[in-house]
Amino acid sequence: MKWSFQFYYMYKLYILHSALLNRYYIGYTSGEILNRLEKHLSNHTGFTSKAKDWRIVYFELFQTKEEAMKREREIKAWKSKIKIENLIGSATE
Repeated sequence: MKWSFQFYYMYKLYILHSALLNRYYIGYTSGEILNRLEKHLSNHTGFTSKAKDWRIVYFELFQTKEEAMKREREIKAWKSKIKIENLIGSATE
């Protein structure tokens, strides 16, 4: 039996950026990241409803929900735009 890459990594941490707000949003999902982005861009209430220009700028893959949640809390605890931008920049080098 072949294991697919997508199946093995069930959880994804992602960072969205809105140029309009000049803000980042950090979250995780067990689904497809693009589907989650569509939900953020849809009509809803919540932080991401303030702008419709969110784009995915970074993601990491995890095998468990606990790992993804831990990483999400870690990044959110930074409370530093510079640290987040350094993380994003390190992924594109």
